[in-house]
Amino acid sequence: MKGPLFYAKILLFGEYGIIKDSKGLAIPYNTYQGALKKEEFLSGAAFKSHTNLKKFYTYLFNLDEFDKAQFDLAAFKKDLDEDMYFDSSIPQGYGVGSSGALVAAIYDKYAKNKITVLENLTRDKLLTLKTIFSKMESFFHGKSSGLDPLNSYLSLPILINSSDNLEATGIPSQKPGKGGVFLLDSKIVGETGPMVSIFMNKMKHEGFRNMLNQDFAKHTDACIDHFLAGNFNALFGDVKQLSKIVLKNFKPMIPKAFHKLWQQGITTNDYYLKLCGSGGGGYILGFTKDYDKAKKILKDYDLELVYRF
Repeated sequence: MKGPLFYAKILLFGEYGIIKDSKGLAIPYNTYQGALKKEEFLSGAAFKSHTNLKKFYTYLFNLDEFDKAQFDLAAFKKDLDEDMYFDSSIPQGYGVGSSGALVAAIYDKYAKNKITVLENLTRDKLLTLKTIFSKMESFFHGKSSGLDPLNSYLSLPILINSSDNLEATGIPSQKPGKGGVFLLDSKIVGETGPMVSIFMNKMKHEGFRNMLNQDFAKHTDACIDHFLAGNFNALFGDVKQLSKIVLKNFKPMIPKAFHKLWQQGITTNDYYLKLCGSGGGGYILGFTKDYDKAKKILKDYDLELVYRF
């Protein structure tokens, strides 16, 4: 048995803001993927994945009757007894949706009334999927928007207008230009749960809430509008503001070793950094008008090009 592939995702814009109903834009990232598999003898990462799947099965089994009834848990249990695991190249704790891909794979295989990619994806169907995925992925993070699994399952860019207004969207096709969006490897594994807890504590303060609802949301929304319109010159003005806002207000989510590098990008305008997912480690997302120049400046770090323009 080898299930279909489910890809990593990158939340280009909207980190944390989407928890509080501002816009977001997520795209699939096909460099990394995962699939359900069975092996006769499990060891190492496969055994660890199998053990986690058993815990996930127990979690689904203990959901209330309505939620539980949506899955063929007997089939899930049978496959686990035959040593099923999730074979994945998606790095864990890196903000690119490792648990989202797993959730998408389990839904795809065991959901009883599955909403498929082939049908007309109305807003109601997208919301239904997001709600189911949110409950499923909460096993991994304590609280989940459901967006990562949705992106991985559909393998389409998703535009989040608000928590109850989603749409599959198209993004401008890549061009062989000088500019690029890239991932910078922090070499630190981040954990989503603690980062979300820090964020929720910050939300208790009025000043932080105002910043999120006003400046952060304004520049995030503008970045998404510019990106979707292919207006990359205008995009960089708002990405710079966003990078400044994140450095000032989300410092605990940025590994200390990168505070200086973050500020250097803002000062020189050679690149701008922002969080990729919840932060705390993993990948940092970068935007630059000249990728080759940024690569030279950041030569001490591992970069991956995500999107070229």
